Amino acid sequence: MGKVRLEKRDRIAYITLQRSEALNALDDELNHELYDAWKEFAADNSVDVAIITGEGKAFCSGADLKTFIPKWEKANIADVRNNARGIGIAGGITRGQHRIYKPVIAAVNGYAIGGGFELALACDIRIASERAKFGVFEVRYGLHQGDGGLVRLMAIAGMATALELTLTGREVDAEEAFRLRLVSKVVPHDELMETAERYAAMILANSQQAVRSAKETILNITGLSIDKALQMESLKAYSCLGDFSDARERLEAFAKKEKA
Repeated sequence: MGKVRLEKRDRIAYITLQRSEALNALDDELNHELYDAWKEFAADNSVDVAIITGEGKAFCSGADLKTFIPKWEKANIADVRNNARGIGIAGGITRGQHRIYKPVIAAVNGYAIGGGFELALACDIRIASERAKFGVFEVRYGLHQGDGGLVRLMAIAGMATALELTLTGREVDAEEAFRLRLVSKVVPHDELMETAERYAAMILANSQQAVRSAKETILNITGLSIDKALQMESLKAYSCLGDFSDARERLEAFAKKEKA
C-alpha cells in the first residue's frame, strides 16, 4: 500500500493515512487502499480493534476537491444513486463498510475537517490530540456532508450543535470538541497513541463476542421506537451468549480471583 499503512500488533490493527503532503486528503487511490484495509481488518481473526490516525499534521482533510469536484460535475443521477448504495468516502467506514462490528478508535492527531470529520465521527471512540481541529468545511465550497456526517453529528452531539457547526462551517478546537461530546478525551499530542492503545487494551480485556454484539445492537436500535429498541436489545443480548463457554470461563476466572 502506498497511501495507507496497515500494521498488526497484539490484536490491534494500526491504520495510518500517509498522504501527509496533501493533509491526508482522500483521493480515489487513498480511498480504495483504505477500503482494502477495512476489509482486511474485518476478515482477520488475529485483530479485534483498529486504531486509525494520520501521518503529519492532519488526521484527514476530507475529500481531495481537485479530483472530487470534476468527478461529480460530470455525474448523472445513476452515478448519484450508485454512490448512495456504494462505499462512500473513507474506504466505506462511513457508509458501506460501517457494519464492521469490531471496534474502531480514531486517534485524531491534527486536522479532521470535511470528509475527515465524517471519518472521525464514523469511528466508535475518538481520542483527540490537543492539536486536533474539527470542522464542517464542505459548506465553504458549495457542498455539505454526504457520507454520514450529518447523521452521526446529529446522533452524537444533537440537532443544535449539528445545525450550528454545519451552517457556520467554523473551526472547532480539541477542547471545544470535548465539550460538545465530539471526542471522548483530549490528551497531550505525545500521549495520543498511548492513550488510544490504552482504550484498545480495555476493549481487548472484554469478551469480544459481547463487544461485537453490543456494537451491532447499538447500530440496530438507533432510530427505533422505545418498544422496538428494548425488544432488539433483549434479543441481541441474550442470543450473543452462544454456547455460554466464554461467559462460563470468565465467571470461573473471576471466582478464582475473588477466592485468592
